[in-house]
Amino acid sequence: MEEKKSFFELLDGKSAMLVGLVGGILSLGTIGFIILGVKMLNGSSISGGAGYQNLVAAAPSAAQPSQPSAPTAGTPVNVGVGHFPVKGKASAKVTVIEFADFRCPFCERFYKDAGRGIMKDYVDTGKVKFYFRGYAFLGPASTAAAEASECANEQGQFWKFHDWMYDNQAPESDTAYYSKENLITYAVNLGLNRASFASCLNSDKYAAKVNQDLSEGQAAGVNGTPTTFVNGMPIVGAVPYAQIKAAIDQALAQ
Repeated sequence: MEEKKSFFELLDGKSAMLVGLVGGILSLGTIGFIILGVKMLNGSSISGGAGYQNLVAAAPSAAQPSQPSAPTAGTPVNVGVGHFPVKGKASAKVTVIEFADFRCPFCERFYKDAGRGIMKDYVDTGKVKFYFRGYAFLGPASTAAAEASECANEQGQFWKFHDWMYDNQAPESDTAYYSKENLITYAVNLGLNRASFASCLNSDKYAAKVNQDLSEGQAAGVNGTPTTFVNGMPIVGAVPYAQIKAAIDQALAQ
């Protein structure tokens, strides 16, 4: 009975060498693919964890890719206070400047959490002076809202209008909420003069001022909202109040 031969024994020397070489290459490729898959799985487990969820929750609304990089945490920035009226004593040791868009949901979160804490614990006690700067980058509806805040400021009601806008913010997708007609109605309900406000808003007289705030924010490295500066030190995103508080306390201690 003839003994059965293996596949490799049936091949001549050159063929066996070629088959072996191909098999080695395939084996190395398979091993590399497995290693890459493991690394990708590990990366996915990290990015999908609780830390990632916390980062997303605090992340600022992103700006256009063409804008400058976000300010580097820990590096002070020379940024102007703008033209809106200050909240707090002008002599306060610490200056807090917020760049924000009225339609930005993270700005609303900042206003209702960290913002209220800053007002209660530091502005009302004379330790901090707080400035707001518009950063209307989420489209025409954001620009209209920013111009409306300028018209409210013209009647000495900037902060009343500012607070109402964040207390009653619509979903970011609802751009009709920020039509000029609706903005005029909101202002009138707050006690502003209809004729003066409507004339101001419909004339776009503050369009250049809104664009100037946006440009100055970009020059300071802002590329998303909210971005807050504590004595020039940038804090990006709707971070927890504890983080802002720590930065203010550190500035007060210096």
